[in-house]
Amino acid sequence: MTRIKICGITRVEDALVAAQAGADAIGLVFHEKSPRHVTVQQAARVVAAVPPFITVVGLFVNPSEEMVREVMRQAPLDVLQFHGEEEPEFCACFGRPWIKAIRVRRDVDLIQCAARYRMAQGLLLDAFVEGAHGGTGESLDWALIPQNLPLSVILAGGLHTGNVAEAIRLIRPYAVDVSSGVEASKGIKDAAKIAAFINEVNNIDLQLSR
Repeated sequence: MTRIKICGITRVEDALVAAQAGADAIGLVFHEKSPRHVTVQQAARVVAAVPPFITVVGLFVNPSEEMVREVMRQAPLDVLQFHGEEEPEFCACFGRPWIKAIRVRRDVDLIQCAARYRMAQGLLLDAFVEGAHGGTGESLDWALIPQNLPLSVILAGGLHTGNVAEAIRLIRPYAVDVSSGVEASKGIKDAAKIAAFINEVNNIDLQLSR
């Protein structure tokens, strides 16, 4: 079954909607330039409200070690997700499972990335948009993803109800990650869109399992 992460959560009510709809994970963005940025205080409120067995992922872009540790102290995170140019050793130094995001374009060797970040639990593959570190709503070229990646693939980049089934059919990722595709406005989720997205994922999983 394809796991589902709803990223860019900024409100307790959106985290609860995602959990109730069947999401496996939620994402909290600790990058001040993002319209979905949360303060540590906001994050702590969300983490406290999330029901059991929902994975809470913290997203960082080129953070200091002190910043990550301070977030973890106030808002316990299950998984760390790094979207910048972080070295593998940095990503691994916090004693938490971690994911490395890669912005995919034709000149990026994903096999080489997987080897470099081999300690990661997975590679999150996002669209390359100049000057942005994710959350753009732009789709990546799925044809650039090799079949033989040795790490779990978390597919992101412009996913929504209308294309997620085809993405899963073609790529067979471990998980899909959606943010702008289930929003009413930036940082504010739409309950109906979340439910429809999760329903699409579940339906294509059912079809592919037959």
